Amino acid sequence: MKIEVEKIATLTGHKNGVYALEKSNIESTIFSAGSDGIVVSWDLENPTVGKVIATTDSSIYVLRHLSLYNHLLIGKNFEGIYRIDLDSMKEITPLKFTSSAIFDIQLVDSTLWVATGDGIVHLINYTNLEIVHQLNYSTKSARCIAVNSFLKEVAIGYSDNWIRIFDLETYELKKEWVAHTSSVFTLCYSPDHSFLLSAGRDAHLKIWDTKTYDIRQSIIAHIYAINRITYSPCGKFFLTCSMDKTIKVWDAYSFTLLKVIDRARYEGHRTSINNVYWTSYKNQIISCSDDRSICIWNLKMNEL
Repeated sequence: MKIEVEKIATLTGHKNGVYALEKSNIESTIFSAGSDGIVVSWDLENPTVGKVIATTDSSIYVLRHLSLYNHLLIGKNFEGIYRIDLDSMKEITPLKFTSSAIFDIQLVDSTLWVATGDGIVHLINYTNLEIVHQLNYSTKSARCIAVNSFLKEVAIGYSDNWIRIFDLETYELKKEWVAHTSSVFTLCYSPDHSFLLSAGRDAHLKIWDTKTYDIRQSIIAHIYAINRITYSPCGKFFLTCSMDKTIKVWDAYSFTLLKVIDRARYEGHRTSINNVYWTSYKNQIISCSDDRSICIWNLKMNEL
């Protein structure tokens, strides 16, 4: 496989590091947010100018778009979840249920799973906005959530280095283990549900067999912390991005490294890459960084 990389654009306007990227109901529209507390909408058809749609007074680590409602959820630092109705572009009543930082949000059916800095995962019925359950298994931050609807399981990664697997319906703890030597920052199930991929501060990419959650492979994938794993829309590839300023492209079946996107060769980011998202819009890749910028990349895959 030969991969050609083209940087299409560098988007600027954020005043500090950018942490969050999220899709919308419109294929060409994405959202970004970061430590400046500003949420920006970008049109990939004309990406040079972003539109500020929300301004908050705290850092934002996660954005989550709820397609069914067309709501954008903004995980604020120490102030709960700020909500925007994207049809009316108006603020909805915020969800104030925690004083801790919010690191991840996932919607499963009508239930929000919210991972917070005090180690608690809050389960909120999004219909009536009531807390239906809380998972309290660690005093360290709950950092990331991955949902496997096929197996009816939810994987949660923590800053105590553990991964814990919960039943999607009963919320029962099914399995837990020390997965890394430091914080687990990102989790992702493979599209065929066979594997759980994890990574974090120790720079290792680990692949776990979902039948038993035994280790399938451990790869020293980056020099510094890995901040995100994301699959391509076709499911044949996945990306990792890191504090070492690189994006890496991997084969999803063999877990072999196919390409490194860095500053020296492709005018990449100057500092830590905090998030990366592989869009369905023209197969473009979006990355964001502590250098306050967002980059748009085009990858051309050529079979040898």
